Amino acid sequence: MKISLNIWFILFVIWGLPLTYYRSKFRKIIYQTDSWLINIKPLFVREIRGILGNIYPKNQAYINMRNFYRFYLIVYLLLFTLYVIFT
Repeated sequence: MKISLNIWFILFVIWGLPLTYYRSKFRKIIYQTDSWLINIKPLFVREIRGILGNIYPKNQAYINMRNFYRFYLIVYLLLFTLYVIFT
């Protein structure tokens, strides 16, 4: 049982490490800024709209990053779901 928990912990750490980078990149596109301060501001409404909707339909960088970020978060959700089911 202890080895199983360690494996889950390692999986979450490995998958979670690049999250700050991807979220920062996505937020910079959403809020149209290059400032690092966007990483510490708790602005969520527009970010949620950007993930679930299509707020910049002609911006290919936004669409690519949104789709990748969606995939990344879905895998994170899948990992969490599997953790809850199997532990």
